[in-house]
Amino acid sequence: MPDGQVRSVTVTRLLNAGYTGRDQDEVARHVAELAELGVPAPATTPALYPVSPYLAAQTDVVPVQHGRTSGEAEWALVVSGPDPEDVLLTVACDHTDRALEVHGVAWSKNASLDVLGRRAWRLVDVEDHLDQLLLRAWVETGDGSEVLVQDAPLAALLPPSYWLDVLRARGLATPGTVLLSGTVAMVPGVDQFAGRWRVRLEDPVREDALELGYRVEVLPAAVG
Repeated sequence: MPDGQVRSVTVTRLLNAGYTGRDQDEVARHVAELAELGVPAPATTPALYPVSPYLAAQTDVVPVQHGRTSGEAEWALVVSGPDPEDVLLTVACDHTDRALEVHGVAWSKNASLDVLGRRAWRLVDVEDHLDQLLLRAWVETGDGSEVLVQDAPLAALLPPSYWLDVLRARGLATPGTVLLSGTVAMVPGVDQFAGRWRVRLEDPVREDALELGYRVEVLPAAVG
């Protein structure tokens, strides 16, 4: 928290939003492009995928099954209590199995961790300028340098207020619920199958930023 307060939240429900661009016509075009790559189209957009709560993690290492996985820069809502001031906003990265994604997006979301930042802001403290917040991600190249892979304002995504209304309508806006926002476009030509990810949620108005970073570790081959 900005004032140094520490809040402990046990994640009891984890949700990954998808296809959450504010311009849903653009989202429809993106869905069509993914379908050409073999990724099944959702029944509706935006979509919401339940994820096993134990996959929410504050970690520096993400273990994966193979080399075709990548992150997605996102923000996350954390419901820490019953009052509006208890809704927290943090930086997040939804690490996704791209090989499994062609068989089902929900499956791919449950195949790896949702990494959450170690700091958060109260949503009420930033909601008057949310669209000005910036979401960026970098990946590490083979020579150890960083390359920008995602860069967009939060105005590109459906706002937290939209998702809070969805949660309330479904009786899910309860302590322990965490919702990831869905992601923004990747920079064309950047290899996202990288060994390290860094994500930053920046508030240029208050001159503060939330960051996370982690190394991707491919597990040893199975025996048997």
